Amino acid sequence: MTVRNAGDNPISPSASVRAAAVDAMRRTLDCCHAAGATILCGPTHSAIGEFTGTGPTEDEFKWGVDTMRQVAEHAAQAGVTIAVEYLNRFENYFLTSVAQTVRFIQTVAHPRVRMMYDTFHANIEEKDVTAAIREAAPHTVLVHISENDRSIPGTGHVQWDATFDALHAVGYDGWMVVEAFGLALPNIAAATKIWRKMFPSEDQLAADSLAFMRAHVARRHAS
Repeated sequence: MTVRNAGDNPISPSASVRAAAVDAMRRTLDCCHAAGATILCGPTHSAIGEFTGTGPTEDEFKWGVDTMRQVAEHAAQAGVTIAVEYLNRFENYFLTSVAQTVRFIQTVAHPRVRMMYDTFHANIEEKDVTAAIREAAPHTVLVHISENDRSIPGTGHVQWDATFDALHAVGYDGWMVVEAFGLALPNIAAATKIWRKMFPSEDQLAADSLAFMRAHVARRHAS
């Protein structure tokens, strides 16, 4: 996973900043290749936590598409697929929904640029998770399983039955990865605004989350 910041923002009006974004992504893809990783996810479309006070412009969209296209061929050479992650409106303003992300992916139009579906962000931004998963399905190569408060999946109010039903209905058979945040890493806790203990231990988070996903998937395959 990787993020872009103000100094390497792919949608910056500055050509030099956009060039820095291309360089940063290429270096990250080289690291993925060296490590044997085949999917690079994250909000690679724009700088996280940076806001202009208005919504995205068509110029920013064009800059973002052009930047991603420059990176895409390098991703192909590295054997890596970029899974673009949209974030909720409080973390970015460029891509905040499945519909926006699908438009972005389709405009980039490169087989190594796909998308990720994240249940945390969808819980905030999507009106209908079933429809969102269906729209995203042709482009989805990774799913983040994340509870509404970033704790153990199944302990909050994310629409899990609708989510797993929809993933099964569209035939999704890619990776599902639990994304939860605790207090173990102070820098990550600060970035994600986690100030209270979200689960008893990281070991219990891993065990309970894996059991949760396996149970949901098994239930759909048995029906």
